[in-house]
Amino acid sequence: MNIQLYRYEPDKGWDTPPDASLDSEQTLLIVFSGLEDRNLSAPLGMLRQQFPLSCITGCSTAGEIYDAELYLESLVVSVIRLSGTHIRMAIRTSDDTGNSLDAGKEIARELEAPDLKAVFVLSEGLHVNGSQLVAGLNSVLDNHVVITGGLAGDGDRFSHTWLITGDTFDRACVSAIGFYGDRIEIAHGSRGGWSLLGFEKEVTRSEGNVLFELDGQPALQIYKKYLGERASGLPSTGLLFPLALRSDDREGENRVRTILSVDEDNQSITFAGDIPQGSRVQLMHASVDRLIDGAAQAAANTGITVDSGEPVFSIAISCVGRRLVLGQRAEEEIESVMEQLPPGTRQIGFYSYGELSPLATGECDLHNQTMTLTLLKEA
Repeated sequence: MNIQLYRYEPDKGWDTPPDASLDSEQTLLIVFSGLEDRNLSAPLGMLRQQFPLSCITGCSTAGEIYDAELYLESLVVSVIRLSGTHIRMAIRTSDDTGNSLDAGKEIARELEAPDLKAVFVLSEGLHVNGSQLVAGLNSVLDNHVVITGGLAGDGDRFSHTWLITGDTFDRACVSAIGFYGDRIEIAHGSRGGWSLLGFEKEVTRSEGNVLFELDGQPALQIYKKYLGERASGLPSTGLLFPLALRSDDREGENRVRTILSVDEDNQSITFAGDIPQGSRVQLMHASVDRLIDGAAQAAANTGITVDSGEPVFSIAISCVGRRLVLGQRAEEEIESVMEQLPPGTRQIGFYSYGELSPLATGECDLHNQTMTLTLLKEA
């Protein structure tokens, strides 16, 4: 496996010209970018021209990760030429939360095969229900298939997100890469670092990922009460106070949900994933040190072992809410990850609106406010 990383900035160009000799049907390009539309055409066009045989995927971000560094309004790309692993891409349109389940099922059916080892998923970040997308994937694929990925970001603006879909970038789709064969090895880890705040409340009215009432009271009204002066900055300030979600059907496993939008007329809140009626929720908050420790634990939990000199590629996906809390110390969580990974590991990633990673049970789920890692190597 040959791994090369490149970075592009509009005022500086490429840090190093991408090596077009790596182009092949077993080459994967992953692109993460916070650039505005007008600055995307040149670098994306060049990549498509120089890598016509390769599989290209990627998405918009709320910050780009390049090895142990954080960039804003740049483009980072990994070029991975695999030697004994077959890859395949599946793409589905999903322009509203109602068809997220079907999109997941259709993608899984297209990629499904006896030698499928892993699926890496990237999704539009504002109009796809991440919980339903994952449920669709899980309903078709066996538990031995590792599913990881993330939801595209748009800084703290929540205006629009996009995905690269081969020849262009699309604002309403889900894409997935399947990895096939016995040579590829996948490791993963995901941790948060948030603390519980206030009292637990019951979800008394919800529809999918839209929360209307907590303990019989308007959800947005309660949320604003906790946020105080920060309520005027919703939905972006809501990233600082996600919800811990506990359901009776998942004893001992709390999931975290973060805000995508608010509706003043209905006093409702839309989250990146489902908020089942009857579940229990509790607000969360975090300190900088706890978030950095959580990122390091995510890396340690991957448990990956390598022989000396064996190349390892890491995809780091962290939630935009973490970056806002960390502020100028955001790079510290990325550095803490790299310190836990094998020497020589190469890494790109992005700050997202949601992270996909397996639970302790092995089944994938949507997470929010976590640092989630996907590690790839070939035996």
